[in-house]
Amino acid sequence: MGRGPVQLRRIENKINRQVTFSKRRNGLMKKAHEISVLCDADVALIIFSTKGKLFQYSTGDRMEQILEKFQRYSLAEKAVSETETVSQDSLSNNCVIIKSKIEALQKNQRHLMGEELDSLTMKELQHLEQQLEASLKQIRTRKDKVYHDCIAELHQKEKLLEEENSSLEKLLAKGREKEMPTQQMLSGKQTQAQTKPLLASTLMVTDSLTALNIGSVNYGSHNPSTEV
Repeated sequence: MGRGPVQLRRIENKINRQVTFSKRRNGLMKKAHEISVLCDADVALIIFSTKGKLFQYSTGDRMEQILEKFQRYSLAEKAVSETETVSQDSLSNNCVIIKSKIEALQKNQRHLMGEELDSLTMKELQHLEQQLEASLKQIRTRKDKVYHDCIAELHQKEKLLEEENSSLEKLLAKGREKEMPTQQMLSGKQTQAQTKPLLASTLMVTDSLTALNIGSVNYGSHNPSTEV
């Protein structure tokens, strides 16, 4: 039958305890040497007996170097752990503060909207009323400023339109002044053209009347019997 598990507890017999310490100590140092050689690892082993006697083993007799390396790593890990702890604590505190501020702002917003006013005291209600009056005053001031700006902008646009209209009227007047001589020349030519046919017809009529008068006179002179 195999050996059963051994219950680990303090050996009460002093001699047996000393013998077991010596055997286990030697075996532990042997294992430390093996792992150091096989795995090329830095190993440091420190053992104090019950009487305070020191037993040690180190790779290549570099106990001080290994201890300094251990101290550096332990301090670095301690600093990192402390930094992480502080950062986590600060983050959690910041989260709590921000959450409380958000809740306070939401509560204040509901109060400004006229909601959840039953829990407010008279002093808090008066303070809320003062806040609303100040807000209304700022809103009215801003509204008046916007109105004045709009009116000033409309006046400026009106002035620009009037200037454009006056410039257009001046351009139209100049155009009319340039067109008047041309129209006068055209009307003069039309009058001359209309007058020439009238003059020609007048001359023709005059010539015809003159010829008729001349013929009547000649006819009377050659027929004296008509006079008797």
